[in-house]
Amino acid sequence: MDVITIGDALITMNPQTSGPLRFVNTFERKIGGAELNVAIGCSRLGLKTGWISRLGNDEFGRYISSYARGEGIDTSKVELVNGFPTSVYFKEILNEERINSYYYRHNSPTNVFKVEDIDEEYVKNSKVVHISGVFPAINDTNKDIVLQLVKLAKKNNVIVTFDPNIRLKLWSGEKAKAVLQSFLPFVDVLITGEEEAELLLGSTNIEELIELGKHYDISHIVLKRGEKGAIGYKGGELIDASPVISSKIVDTIGAGDGFATGYIYSLINDWSLERSLRFANAVACYVIGVPGDNEGLPYLEDMAVILGEKEQITR
Repeated sequence: MDVITIGDALITMNPQTSGPLRFVNTFERKIGGAELNVAIGCSRLGLKTGWISRLGNDEFGRYISSYARGEGIDTSKVELVNGFPTSVYFKEILNEERINSYYYRHNSPTNVFKVEDIDEEYVKNSKVVHISGVFPAINDTNKDIVLQLVKLAKKNNVIVTFDPNIRLKLWSGEKAKAVLQSFLPFVDVLITGEEEAELLLGSTNIEELIELGKHYDISHIVLKRGEKGAIGYKGGELIDASPVISSKIVDTIGAGDGFATGYIYSLINDWSLERSLRFANAVACYVIGVPGDNEGLPYLEDMAVILGEKEQITR
């Protein structure tokens, strides 16, 4: 594998009309889950991608598993388990800037995960392991699963990328900070939003984050800043990259996963920091122009168009 990731996946219920959920009568079934989104994005860009997960042995679980396989993702480490329903969440779209999420993740299929389920050979034979803060937020035991994964990655010289992706509807800020900080000594590349950086490290100032990162031996930090672009620091080089502007914002959920996807692709291809930030910004921009959590994740030929490297012929 070029990249593997671990995490929950959900059925996403997208409202067909905007406004408070109590007034919405029709929904379209889609698929979500931060770590699965990244796996889908990496696979579409042409990377060999693996996903470790547990799903309910039900129609929704079978649908997600089939969808992932259809995207070219290796699902040999995905199991369908009895007695645990596949998770669901509902979106509430009030306007393009106000989108709320309502999770139904109680009794998640990932509750059956055990530390010994992490296969060292699977980790060893990958280039990048990507983790996020969503999976450990689902239940207390997932912290140990993630720690085992990143320890094995570190042992086998596999790059660990980490997007804190903090969901305060799943756990408190204090608990998120305590758990996620325990992963930092094993992280090679920290990809964080400003709010998450503030909660996790106590600052959104890139110079301060660089100094704080040194405490955990992290010398590669990327600060996502939404419409302001992104700032990257790698081995002494600091670059403030402008955003790629979308012509229309349709759905902002999944933009962060898109950014992580683009950045992981750049890591595997050993690009310069400037080119990496530009590419990741462009992927995130592409995502927000399409409704759904991962439908907007681009293929490599799409990126050539959005970056102005190729002309798009539509008729």
